[in-house]
Amino acid sequence: MDSRTGLPVVGMVGGGQLARMTHQAAISLGLSLRVLAAGENESAGLVAGDVVQGHHTDLEALRRFAGDVDVVTFDHEHVPGEHLRTLEAEGVVLRPGPSALAYAQNKLLMRERLAAHGLPGPDFAAVTDPDDVRKFGDAHSWPVVLKAASGGYDGRGVWVVDSADEARTLVPELLDAGTPLLVEEKVAMRRELAALVARSPFGQGSAWPVVETVQRDGINTEVLAPAPGLSEERTHQAQELALRIADDLGVVGVLAVELFETDSGLLVNELAMRPHNSGHWTMDGSRTSQFEQHVRAVLDYPLGVTELLSPTVMANVLGAPETPTMSPDERLHHLFARFPDVRVHLYGKGERPGRKLGHVNVLGPIDDATRNRARLAAHWLSHAEWLDGHQNH
Repeated sequence: MDSRTGLPVVGMVGGGQLARMTHQAAISLGLSLRVLAAGENESAGLVAGDVVQGHHTDLEALRRFAGDVDVVTFDHEHVPGEHLRTLEAEGVVLRPGPSALAYAQNKLLMRERLAAHGLPGPDFAAVTDPDDVRKFGDAHSWPVVLKAASGGYDGRGVWVVDSADEARTLVPELLDAGTPLLVEEKVAMRRELAALVARSPFGQGSAWPVVETVQRDGINTEVLAPAPGLSEERTHQAQELALRIADDLGVVGVLAVELFETDSGLLVNELAMRPHNSGHWTMDGSRTSQFEQHVRAVLDYPLGVTELLSPTVMANVLGAPETPTMSPDERLHHLFARFPDVRVHLYGKGERPGRKLGHVNVLGPIDDATRNRARLAAHWLSHAEWLDGHQNH
């Protein structure tokens, strides 16, 4: 408990942009957010007033960090499960807890648990040798999707395998490197959706509008909130599915359920038990942002209203192949001169190709004009050039 305010202290393991934006939300509630950051120049460490240096794989660092907070939550899913179980056994309040986080940390466990509960997903199998992939591909048709069971994100740890010959080359390399694997059928989908929900220890749940996510090279580049043309029935199906998963797994905090929309219905792709890129639009387009809701949930406060304030297009600012000669300050100046309504959220990161440097939110109808403004703004902030022949005036 913070002796100055009489309010609880939330500790977030990880100093990335999610911790940075959670810190912003905590400020408005008068709360203290303590951050465990691996490096002094991490995104949250540049803005948070209470930053502890330490690595998420160091049990002693985690112990010391947890000793001065009321509840521990996470900016990422990479804390070793054995450390989490040790901390829980020692009385540390972890939200979400290790029994839930295990299903976000290991895709094979997640697939097995969801299948056992009759929840929809692509067919899958564990992989211990190349022949497992061959048998699966022959039974389900090629290509298939090979995944690292743990550690993958933003398209890393995912391989599309076109043939048994390709599997015979790739699988041994990955297994020899110690990468646990599973194989899934390649889904014929209409588009990708995300259902974002939150759940408190009390059991209260809330759901935001279902969104469409647009991917490029495995990285989410754009989010359309709400998903255009999604029927009310399918929206409710997605929200109820996500809330059921949160309840079944005992998730506390924000849960993002990534979905494939197919001709026959919805399939679960992946889970994230933390604020998520698909929910960044809520900072400007929802009555309660995902970051404030996550803080409320882990403290077991009543959850906020998730009402849509405005349809919103979110576009990620991704690092350019070469760092522009124009400074970030100059880029912001020109962007605001041209698009004064664009909401900019930068993460304080050094620029490098493909890195998520920030995001922009543009409020308005989900149409070509709004989407184009968001794409132009995001591209300009990273590349200092306008897309599609547009010139800066």
